[in-house]
Amino acid sequence: MSQTKTADAPAGAVRPARGLDIPALLLEGRAFIALIVIIVIFSFLSPNYFSVNNLLTMSAHVAVYAILAVGMLLVILNGGIDLSVGSTVGLAGVVAGFLMQGVTIGGATLYPAVWVCAVCAIAVGAFVGWINGTLVARFGVAPFVATLGTLYVVRGAALLITGGLTYPNLRGDPALGNTGFDALGFNRILGIPTGVLVMVVIALLGSFLLNRTAFGRWLYASGGNARAAELSGIPVKKVQVRIYVASGVCAAIAGVIIASELTSANPTAGTSFELTAIAAVVIGGAALSGGRGNIRGTLLGAFVIGFLSDGLVIIGVSEYWQMVFKGAVIVVAVMLNRVEYRSKRIKQVETPTAAPPGQAASGTPPAINTANP
Repeated sequence: MSQTKTADAPAGAVRPARGLDIPALLLEGRAFIALIVIIVIFSFLSPNYFSVNNLLTMSAHVAVYAILAVGMLLVILNGGIDLSVGSTVGLAGVVAGFLMQGVTIGGATLYPAVWVCAVCAIAVGAFVGWINGTLVARFGVAPFVATLGTLYVVRGAALLITGGLTYPNLRGDPALGNTGFDALGFNRILGIPTGVLVMVVIALLGSFLLNRTAFGRWLYASGGNARAAELSGIPVKKVQVRIYVASGVCAAIAGVIIASELTSANPTAGTSFELTAIAAVVIGGAALSGGRGNIRGTLLGAFVIGFLSDGLVIIGVSEYWQMVFKGAVIVVAVMLNRVEYRSKRIKQVETPTAAPPGQAASGTPPAINTANP
């Protein structure tokens, strides 16, 4: 009967002290800390800021940014970028509004049900994402260039459909059976805005995808080192196409929610939303180079952007100063990301490894991490 013994540490070896690294903890939790600071400051500046009704209203505004940011996170994890999400928001709303106005076929005008309009709008968003993914994965076009071109094409398509006008009054008509489009924007379930619940569902699905599926591991691996992932048998191109489709779907859902909130479809809706989504992802701690980031941080980043914007509006800050503040937050977030990743690399390199007796311990370079950080 054999017994297993644990190997003793070499004589004279010094074990590294395991103290609480306060700066590292503060750095990792910077998005949460920033959100708390924003809430505290604006609560002092405005008595109406920290109220249940106002927090729910602001959360409904944030939901649109957060949904966009979840799709953007998937693309950034792969080392890409999607500049077309803002235009897709406008096109999805226009498609839904166009169908709500009725479709004339053979002299007869058909009025699709609300859910049909929403599904068609989301399908259009998926198609835009598929085009982006195909350009990037199959034709080797740089993500920045491919999605920048799609941005203009999609925005132009939305303007062509409406002739530059807006589809008003999308509440529908009971006689036509197409009422209820405003439910996403105005309805509440258990006191929570419907848009917030949609955001929660999408966030949970995204978290499950990244943490509990093989696709999530493929995504982190291909974002960290695409060449190594491809040599390991990961279908890198398929992953790229699918994440852009997912980003397009998220943008279309956000577009339908906005059209529902406004009960109108504007072809210019979503302008500059792509920058807000990227900002939320960066503030949440994701690396623009790919391979690092998570849903939790991205949601916190979206809330930081949304609560800051609404707080500045509530206290009457000029729109120009709002742009200055948001830009400064993005720059600081990128700088902190660089500091965090640099410190982690230094710690990995300097961590001593156990060496055989008679040999000195030496640092080892960090291995490529293909798992969810």
